[in-house]
Amino acid sequence: VIPGFIDSHTHLRGQPQRYIDLTKTTSIEEVKGLVTDKVAELGTGEWITGYGWSEDFMAEQRRPLRSDLDEAAPDNPVILTRAGGHSAVVNTVALRRAEVDETTEQPEGGVIEKDERGQLNGVIRERQDIVGHLVPEATFEEVRDSLVSVLKDQLSFGITSFTHATGSIESYPEWKTVYGMHRGELPRGNIQVRWEGPAAMTAFGMQSGDGDEHLRVGPIKIFVDGGFTGPAAYTKAPYKGESEYRGKLSIDPGELTTTIRALHTAGWQAGIHAIGDAAIELVVDELVAALDEAPRVDHRHYLNHFTVMPSSETMATMAEYGIAITQQPNFTYTLEGRYVDYLDGDRVEHNNSLRTPMNHGVHVAISSDILPIGPMVGLYAAVTRKGLSGRVFAEEEALTMMEAIQAYTLYGAYLSFEENTKGSIEPGKLADLVVLDQDLLTIDPAHIMDTRVLQTWLGGKLVYEYEGDE
Repeated sequence: VIPGFIDSHTHLRGQPQRYIDLTKTTSIEEVKGLVTDKVAELGTGEWITGYGWSEDFMAEQRRPLRSDLDEAAPDNPVILTRAGGHSAVVNTVALRRAEVDETTEQPEGGVIEKDERGQLNGVIRERQDIVGHLVPEATFEEVRDSLVSVLKDQLSFGITSFTHATGSIESYPEWKTVYGMHRGELPRGNIQVRWEGPAAMTAFGMQSGDGDEHLRVGPIKIFVDGGFTGPAAYTKAPYKGESEYRGKLSIDPGELTTTIRALHTAGWQAGIHAIGDAAIELVVDELVAALDEAPRVDHRHYLNHFTVMPSSETMATMAEYGIAITQQPNFTYTLEGRYVDYLDGDRVEHNNSLRTPMNHGVHVAISSDILPIGPMVGLYAAVTRKGLSGRVFAEEEALTMMEAIQAYTLYGAYLSFEENTKGSIEPGKLADLVVLDQDLLTIDPAHIMDTRVLQTWLGGKLVYEYEGDE
């Protein structure tokens, strides 16, 4: 029995009928089959969307491309987003509807890929919105049931709390509706929102931490750079094999300054997406400037991801100013191929570092993000530092199992100002706990990912029980 896991950075959303779950697909032929089935279900001409494919798990060892989707859906527009959300593949019908062709200028902050013949291959990196904005927006009523189902699925992973990273002040009332209808049945949620200016935030009438033990407003989310499916993370040195390319910022530096100062002065917490070392150091500099200008004793601002380790000076500054991290060690496992392709030297060895920032005094929580959701992969990678191939990356970054469990429970509770009510099994705290079929503290690390959650308890109430494999 251990405390319930707290996924301090994840993406949970309901989906409409046009959506295909691709998170478990293992071949492009399987993806094509699912698209073909969806065409038969919806009829000709309807949009088809999907999420979760990764070339790392494809039998063909490549990405699905425009030609694949054209075979599966010659008369329906299709957009399928890669796991992680930083790229998507679209078909010819979708490109035509968006009026995107070989003459289209490259969008700011993104890439429209072309093949060796100069033809569009269907992959768009970072700016898939140039096609995706045409997909009809689903109503809350359409996605409510699937959202509840997704939330309940988290309980089977032993997740009793989460921070949703892509919310908004407009969608927060919808979350309140769901939690009002299913009170005590869903994992505890903190919903990150975007900064929409002082007037809109004041009109919203809530701030980070407002709510109750079931649902709360989380920090302000800011995207500063991209990820590694391009790559587009903003780095200090050029990428491996590149003479100049260092990725891109996703926000104008002036806007970043203004937003951080405004949210900080208004009393909000910040949870900022920063993956490359240049992006990390830029964010830390901006947070430090805001804190020097308007000191706050217990702000708990933090960075999401922290993939390319910054300088020791930056980490020392983070510790001094109380700037924390929510890290995803599971990326070391699942994104090994991307890191090896694009990074070299210490940058690849110390990807998604854990021990080094902790040694500098930085508060480090562990979360799953979206690749994959579930604590066991993260715990495995945190204590072994192994990628999918079995390669060990900077073994000195590894944590002990107890440290990893604490980072996935108590340290996550700290980031939502809830360490006094959850994150550990103690008298007076919420009875959020999980029962596992083996002892994580004593098993061979090779068997960590085989661990099954037998029961999940939320506030002392049994909310999930394993009933055997189908």
